[in-house]
Amino acid sequence: MIEVYCDESRAETIYGDESTDRYMVIGGLWIPHEKRKKVKNKINYLKKKYDINHEVKWKTVSASKLPFYVELVDFFLESKYIRFRCIVVDSHKVNMKLYHNSDAELGFYKFYYLLLQKWCEGNETYRIYLDYKQNKLGDRLSVLNKILNNASLSYVEDVIALNSEESVFIQLADILIGAVGYKFNGYDSENAKKVIINQIEDFLEDPIQPTPSSERKFNVFKIILR
Repeated sequence: MIEVYCDESRAETIYGDESTDRYMVIGGLWIPHEKRKKVKNKINYLKKKYDINHEVKWKTVSASKLPFYVELVDFFLESKYIRFRCIVVDSHKVNMKLYHNSDAELGFYKFYYLLLQKWCEGNETYRIYLDYKQNKLGDRLSVLNKILNNASLSYVEDVIALNSEESVFIQLADILIGAVGYKFNGYDSENAKKVIINQIEDFLEDPIQPTPSSERKFNVFKIILR
């Protein structure tokens, strides 16, 4: 079984809320079930080592705790079994009226489908966790589950809402998603976040940018909307 832990950054850009940003990012971590405990123990060890007693996310990256974030991201980058994939959505080109019945929530979960369907592959079983979100319709996740199963040879056992405060995996996903969003939205200040950006780019030996579909460690897919 593969467990997938997902979050999003700057979703307000497609919901019509006021935002200075252009790009929304939805992403997730793919972790084999048998490695789950090992990954969780390592992240909790790092939090204890650096006296981190709160939820970690991209917004909490700071100079005072930078060594923790550097070591956490390094753990992900060097891990042979944790994979990251995200999609980047240009909110200026999202036509909610034409393609999503003027329903931003529907459009949002269609983008989640595009994130997940590509990597729910083979004969694997998947359990997918999304950061908890208050929805207008209560069946959004069950519908997503059904559509993923209809579109894939793999089996999606469940799509579950989970509060990010309860999941160190969603917290790690948030940091990586935040880094991608920071880069695509043109932020370039010399601060702790820029250190994390540079760390990821040094590992990739490339800027954070759209990657080939074959990229298996840090996959970035920028959706082409016309």
